[in-house]
Amino acid sequence: MGTNAAPLLTYRDGTLRLSGAAVSVTRTGRTHELACTQDYHNIEVPEALTVPGMNRRRPLIGETSLASYKKNGTLDHHGHGGHHDLGELWPEDHQYNGHHWGMAVDLTACTGCSACVVACQVENNVPVVGRDEVRRKRIMHWLRIDRYYCDNHGEVDVAHQPMMCHHCDHAPCETVCPVLATVHSEEGLNQQTYNRCVGTRYCANNCPYKVRRFNWFEYAREDTLANMMLNPDVTVRSRGVMEKCSFCVQRIEEVRVEAKREGRPIADGDVLPACQQSCPARAIVFGDMNDPESAVSKLIAGGRHYRLLEETNVRPSVGYLGLVRNRQDDEDRTHHG
Repeated sequence: MGTNAAPLLTYRDGTLRLSGAAVSVTRTGRTHELACTQDYHNIEVPEALTVPGMNRRRPLIGETSLASYKKNGTLDHHGHGGHHDLGELWPEDHQYNGHHWGMAVDLTACTGCSACVVACQVENNVPVVGRDEVRRKRIMHWLRIDRYYCDNHGEVDVAHQPMMCHHCDHAPCETVCPVLATVHSEEGLNQQTYNRCVGTRYCANNCPYKVRRFNWFEYAREDTLANMMLNPDVTVRSRGVMEKCSFCVQRIEEVRVEAKREGRPIADGDVLPACQQSCPARAIVFGDMNDPESAVSKLIAGGRHYRLLEETNVRPSVGYLGLVRNRQDDEDRTHHG
């Protein structure tokens, strides 16, 4: 384990050889349980959430062909075009008069490399729980990459969808917390107050995106050198609290202080969350949705933008740019997680 055996292999005359001898495979009879997170927190659209006028559920992956997108400029064929006014249960008494932070993720650009996942874990002091805890589905990373498969005339198409806290304006997690540990900020951030949380996990049960994590243990950090790797700007959480993506609020506050010191407003692009900064495909864009000239506002106004599970009326601040396939046909496909 941990040793690269590839240099010992040779391929000659149609035979794979190791140190000059033919390699053979022998059954050992032993089994090994894999620690894999790909099937955890799968999202499925309930049957009741049908699209008005379409009599079917809106797919989780907004997808269209290049030919159709050039012709229509939207994802309307799959029920994702535009945004729908679903009405209000409460009066509009929480206006975002300053910033309203939001994010857009380009599914066409995303390759599923998970660089954003690693960057988020390092930036926010998310513990590495180990193989046994992963097998118990006690993963802790705040950002995950959901992958979906669909059939394409006998071939398999794969779609990747980064999934983090959506910082919903009608956050269902906030309404069920008995101690107000999760609250909304005046800039649209869904904030988690760790020292107030009592670990009921009601918020995780009520989250449609399944992006909240419960901290099960006091993860040992007794190595002085290892502790130096922790980000001093982010709280190191203890056992018994809920955790989730904060839109890297520590970076927002750092930029706010620096802009105030320089006597200027926060400019578009000043705030770079760890996921956006690390994305090699530049698939993630973060910014102020109240600024019509910001990059994220322009993407939201585009024809490819849609919000996941918009039918639930949770009003997420994270949206996606639909996946454009380089093909001519534009038939409906069912994606499976």
